[in-house]
Amino acid sequence: MNILIDLNHPADVHFFRFAIQKLEQQGHKVIITSRDKDVTVSLLDRFQIKHQCLSTASSGLWNMAIELMIREFKVLLICLKEKIQVCAAFTGACTAQIGTLLRIPRLVFYDTEGATLQNKISYPFASKILTPESYKGDLGKKHVRFAGVKELAYLHPNYFKPNPAILEDLAVTAEQKFVLVRTVAWKAAHDKSEKGIDIQTRREIIEKLSPHAKVFFIAEDQLGDEFRSYRLPTSPDKIHHVLHYASLYIGEGATMASEAACLGTPSIYVNSQKPGYIAYEEQAGLIFHLDDREQIIAKALDILNTTDKAYWHQKQESFLKNTIDVSQWIADQITGAVAQ
Repeated sequence: MNILIDLNHPADVHFFRFAIQKLEQQGHKVIITSRDKDVTVSLLDRFQIKHQCLSTASSGLWNMAIELMIREFKVLLICLKEKIQVCAAFTGACTAQIGTLLRIPRLVFYDTEGATLQNKISYPFASKILTPESYKGDLGKKHVRFAGVKELAYLHPNYFKPNPAILEDLAVTAEQKFVLVRTVAWKAAHDKSEKGIDIQTRREIIEKLSPHAKVFFIAEDQLGDEFRSYRLPTSPDKIHHVLHYASLYIGEGATMASEAACLGTPSIYVNSQKPGYIAYEEQAGLIFHLDDREQIIAKALDILNTTDKAYWHQKQESFLKNTIDVSQWIADQITGAVAQ
């Protein structure tokens, strides 16, 4: 079978990584198209996943629309040349429309209800829309749900093995607590009018938490001179090992908050948006959705001073009992799409 998988974001690389391995092991030909956004291309290269980069991420709705049209044209040519039999993507803004034109199955995996623009240009063209059970709303007959969250496709214990060598990179001991703080650039289409951890909150996190744990920052935009000494010193491909050993994650991005939860690290999610999967993990006691500065600091201090990793790993184990092997499910959905 000839399969096209389109990867637009670093999280997409992780989401499909092990499913791609399974498909190739089954003898299928998998064509990967990519987009030069953040560390997407470098991750694919580090994982030695052969891919064709179709465009560089644009900013602004007009430029993004032009980029989408360019990507669609290139995907069309690839589908015709490689005789593609099924298209799959996370969001599917490009592949769903081209798949419809060529009358081949097109699978759209997604988990963010608030991305209304992306959903409007992909959902109507999808053969199937595949989401976590926690997705808010019913998308009709095409809607297929799974037990778990997308981050388990790569962070389930079946696939992810933490490397303690990361502690040396961070210059911390196994007994020393550390906190990871992440801020986002707020440039996505669904980020309009949103905000999270402001400068004063960053300052208070450092002031109040540093006596209890080492503090590291990562940011999509520039941290600036004031916070540069707190920058996380590791490469992006090691971030999940960092999250596994962290005592606490505080961040604006929903994906990384969910990643922390899947790894048994408590997460304080600072964002006015609340997708269904965040609410799902909040019910499991692994995420705390807060936006008030005093509440953030108070909860962080409570976690650092009253709990340990063993406590959170017990919560993680309880959470995992009600989930599936997401990567195997992805591969099965892709191969099953042609058979139907």
